[in-house]
Amino acid sequence: MSSPDSAYPTLQKNVTSGAIASSLLDKSVWEPVKYFFLSDGWTVGRVWEFGGLWDERAWRRPPHIQRMQLSIVERGERLWLHQVEESVLMVEVCPSPTIQADGSSASIGQVVLKRLITAEQVLELLCGADLEAKS
Repeated sequence: MSSPDSAYPTLQKNVTSGAIASSLLDKSVWEPVKYFFLSDGWTVGRVWEFGGLWDERAWRRPPHIQRMQLSIVERGERLWLHQVEESVLMVEVCPSPTIQADGSSASIGQVVLKRLITAEQVLELLCGADLEAKS
């Protein structure tokens, strides 16, 4: 376990690191996807694809966005790994209403994530993190 002021974030996980690597890189199991980290208390808002804002009527479904059971702690803040389908270009994230009522993030209304990362980039970040098993 690392100290809070460590140069590397702490990884919280429910699976072994070998299982993480195989699940992120086994391309026979899933279509290409992208990833992003999102802080505790933040939620996904609008989503953009190549044609503009995601249109559920045109796609006949919402975008596939899944929070993984994997997080890192960076500068004392827990960041959860999220997986999105390849068609997603950008994701708007907003503080949840409970965070806004608290006033801790009241100055930030929303953020648009324009740079989603690949599985290989996730592994690079995780390899630099100190591992900590989640009980």
